Amino acid sequence: MCCLLCILHMQQAFCKKILNAYAPLADIAASTVEVLLFLLMVATHVLLKRKTIHVPFVCCFSSFHNVMVSLLKSQKLASSMFTIEAVLRSPFPGSRFSVIGSGRTLRQRGKDPSITIGEERNENFFLDKRGKWRISNPKKLSRKKGGSLRGRGWKYGSGFVDGVFPVLSPMAQQILKFVQREFDAAKIWASLDTLPPTHNLWDDLISISVRLRLNKQWDPIISVCEWILYKSSFHPDVLCYNLLIDAYGQKLQHKKAESVYLQLLEAQCVATEDTYALLLRAYCTCGLLEKCEAVLTEMRRNGTPPGVVVYNAYMDELLKGRNSVKAVEIFRRMKSDQCRPSTDTYTMVINLYGKANQSATALKVFGEMKTDKCKPNICTYTALINAFARDGLCEKAEEIFEELQEDGHEPDVYAYNALMEAYSRAGFPFGSYEIFTLMQHMGCEPDRASYNIMVDAFGRAGLHEDAEAVFEELKQQGMTPTMKSHMLLLSAYSKAGNIPKCELIMNQMHKSGLKPDIFALNSMLNAYGRVGRFEKMEEVLTVMENSRLEADISTYNILINIYGRAGFLSRMEELFRALASKGLKADVVTWTSKMSAYARKKQYKKCLEIFEEMIDAGCYPDGGTAKVLLASCTTDEQIEQVTTIIRSFHKEARNVFDM
Repeated sequence: MCCLLCILHMQQAFCKKILNAYAPLADIAASTVEVLLFLLMVATHVLLKRKTIHVPFVCCFSSFHNVMVSLLKSQKLASSMFTIEAVLRSPFPGSRFSVIGSGRTLRQRGKDPSITIGEERNENFFLDKRGKWRISNPKKLSRKKGGSLRGRGWKYGSGFVDGVFPVLSPMAQQILKFVQREFDAAKIWASLDTLPPTHNLWDDLISISVRLRLNKQWDPIISVCEWILYKSSFHPDVLCYNLLIDAYGQKLQHKKAESVYLQLLEAQCVATEDTYALLLRAYCTCGLLEKCEAVLTEMRRNGTPPGVVVYNAYMDELLKGRNSVKAVEIFRRMKSDQCRPSTDTYTMVINLYGKANQSATALKVFGEMKTDKCKPNICTYTALINAFARDGLCEKAEEIFEELQEDGHEPDVYAYNALMEAYSRAGFPFGSYEIFTLMQHMGCEPDRASYNIMVDAFGRAGLHEDAEAVFEELKQQGMTPTMKSHMLLLSAYSKAGNIPKCELIMNQMHKSGLKPDIFALNSMLNAYGRVGRFEKMEEVLTVMENSRLEADISTYNILINIYGRAGFLSRMEELFRALASKGLKADVVTWTSKMSAYARKKQYKKCLEIFEEMIDAGCYPDGGTAKVLLASCTTDEQIEQVTTIIRSFHKEARNVFDM
């Protein structure tokens, strides 16, 4: 108590303001225990505001806090403690990392044992819109689009509010269970016919449809909304039409979605921007881009120019269909139409460039976003971190990670995973492990993806034993390894050439009920090829051809590379010619692998011929291609010629993704 009073005395001027602000809470503290806890919390708050608190003090408070909680619960005063505790644990404007020390390097934070905070998780308390204290858990906040709260309406692209699902009445819950287990639409209609058509029933049916939409259960939505349209005495509103258009679009039934839109117009119901966005998405999902353009024309003709909701829906579906070029075109058109991009728009574009391994362009878009006074959210920062992670630029990724915190965002599991991936791609597995440890210290629980990233990080570095240790830890945490988890471990042993271990992992997958996918079989191809067991490679290829698994371009890249390295040029050429019959197109890895086989034999002219064929096929060389061409040279004249070709090509080549 004396120590606490000394602290308060030293901070006298500032404490008066704090005590005045928390005067109502002081009235709550009726017992001696509560007064002591209150004084400790005020002192801690003072030090946090002055940024002079250190980790030992936090650890000391954690132990004291646990004792107080037990004591208060025994005295049935938990509600008072809860209110006071919320004052201490309310979000602070600074970064959480400022509590555990200074410095810009995460490696030092991860290694320093003095920053261990213990096992207690720092959950944030806040007042919701209803005036109730709640706990904010970042893992429970959904990033998925869709959702609604009862009585607040529904919009395309709206997300959950604090993770709350639509509130259902007891009657609505019974109807929901019935439509979820009943597959016969006629029986659903017959049951709904027996219910009185009241306002409560209407609210229940719409809330049920929204809940079904969150669960992606499209057939029950169609049954319920079609009953409203064709059988009930209700007059459907635009919300009902929108739900039905969305459900048909998700089931790739664009003609039925279009029919519902025409019924909406016939009923003289005014289509909203969400209606057009859902109809456009239905067309785009089916690959009908001409119809998508017709929707935009229809909007302009009706005096409703396309807004950010429609453009975002269009770009989102294009990116899902991997039509990045068209998505960039729509983004440019959006800006030329004087439609201001939203945070979601910029996040999608940053993701687009990140997946195209163009982190510099992604950073340029991020700068444009801030110039446009559009505030990035945590998803935007995570997308940019991922962009640098794919290029292995861990230092740039860490800079963005720190900027995320400086902007007032608390890193979630997705942000930590992105930073771990950056160190993994850069070849620093222990850097990834330090981030993995740090996120647990900061109260963020790793998910299955976190463990998969660690397995991949150690596997990439050839540390297959460490990779397996992480794999076993994943199972000890109560998580079930997925196909990807097994595939990453298989890849780790494949790179080490440990064939018995690879075959054991394949057997474990079979016992677990997992059917090997194309990635697992490709890893086995690579493993057999590394040790020269070509007959086993051919067996795996035969299994792939006789099964439902279709060999992809990565499969043939592995085969072409291995046979080329072994000097079996005739077999390599045979596999290369087979690409067309398999419906596959050679990529830069395919061409470079083929060229590399001849470069080892110093056949410079043959390499130039392959290079010209590659350009004619519309495939652009990368750094690996240039290295192979240079490796085929035997004279200074040839080296100069290759250098001139590469430089001139890069000057003339225009990137389709340039802003």
